[in-house]
Amino acid sequence: MERPGEGVPAPVGLVEEAVESIGTTLDERTTCAELVGFLGRHGCEAVAVDLLGEDVPATRPANGPALTRAASAGPPELLEAHDGEPSLTVRALDEGHPITTTDDMSGGVPRRSISVPMLAHGRLYGVLLAVRTGRPFADHETSAMHYAARLAAVHIGHARRHTAVHSTAMKLQRALLAEPGRPHPNLDLATRYLPVGGGTLVGGDWFETVRLHYGRTLLVMGDVMGHGLDAAVDMNAYRSMLRYVASADLPPHRVLRQLDAAVSEDGTRRPATCLLARIDPARGTAALASAGHLPPAVFAGDGTGTLLDVPVGPPLGTGVGGYELGIHELAPDETLLMFTDGLVERREEDIDASLARLAALRLRPESDIEPFLEQVLDRLDVHRAQDDVAVLAARIRPRRARQRPEPDR
Repeated sequence: MERPGEGVPAPVGLVEEAVESIGTTLDERTTCAELVGFLGRHGCEAVAVDLLGEDVPATRPANGPALTRAASAGPPELLEAHDGEPSLTVRALDEGHPITTTDDMSGGVPRRSISVPMLAHGRLYGVLLAVRTGRPFADHETSAMHYAARLAAVHIGHARRHTAVHSTAMKLQRALLAEPGRPHPNLDLATRYLPVGGGTLVGGDWFETVRLHYGRTLLVMGDVMGHGLDAAVDMNAYRSMLRYVASADLPPHRVLRQLDAAVSEDGTRRPATCLLARIDPARGTAALASAGHLPPAVFAGDGTGTLLDVPVGPPLGTGVGGYELGIHELAPDETLLMFTDGLVERREEDIDASLARLAALRLRPESDIEPFLEQVLDRLDVHRAQDDVAVLAARIRPRRARQRPEPDR
């Protein structure tokens, strides 16, 4: 056995092809398949890539690592371990450098094998095994193999960091949305948060409910601009500030004023849109104010929909203010629907057309609010949405009020 020669540069053409064909996605198994395909096109009869469950420091001995086959191509018998010897891939990991072997197969045809640890930025991600029969690997072929293995390791590292950030952001957002405040028992409520599919990072969509005096409930729908961990963190900050401001039982437009002032003074938060609706079951009214958010819809008992005309101010964080209050009647058989743009927005479609499509829905009358919300989601095909979706449906539950609230000032 011998170590392959080092110091011979890979041919420029092979380097360019490797860069273009390896690491085209943020999926580590796809990257492994691309590495296998590249080497299969350039003189290897059989190729396999085995990954460690987690990357480890390159200086730490592997000592019998747990490897998982991520991709392979070619005759399986060529990839089998040498009888009576430790696996070539395990040896390469343990020793921390490429290893080549030559042994005879049946018929006297030599099998040439090379195993290369997949190292990048001081981390070990797995090991590559390439095999062919007949002539040995030339120095330029070995150099190309080293380069391709390192390139794949770099991309696998990127993919794992991306996955970790995405998972952190998703867990944070789901934790924040899992338990919104409970509304008063005189209000039926249904909510959904549906992250967009695939590898897209989560956004800053959120909803909240805050109990107020006299049986009233403040409903909140917000959307922090952007995606990813930063948006989720800012969403948490907005939600905490809103709970604090709303506890003073101010009218919705004054809540937005205070939020806007606090966020603009802080200066570190992303702008956000926000829609507030204070539901008063005793009066049968919804007091609404909007900071750049899409208007809510109301669906009557017969399933017909209407968009509410709500005064719209600038997004939160601008410091401009200028929020106004709108009052709308809300009958017990009507359902208020608040949502983020992912529910209705479609590429290459004007937002007014998207909202009109929502208002044009004709839904089956439902006595329970959960089936009503499921109807909306199904009819708008939200599982194919192009952005995160947060949606909240609320309906007054008839209940005799004990005390009348004071009018807004």
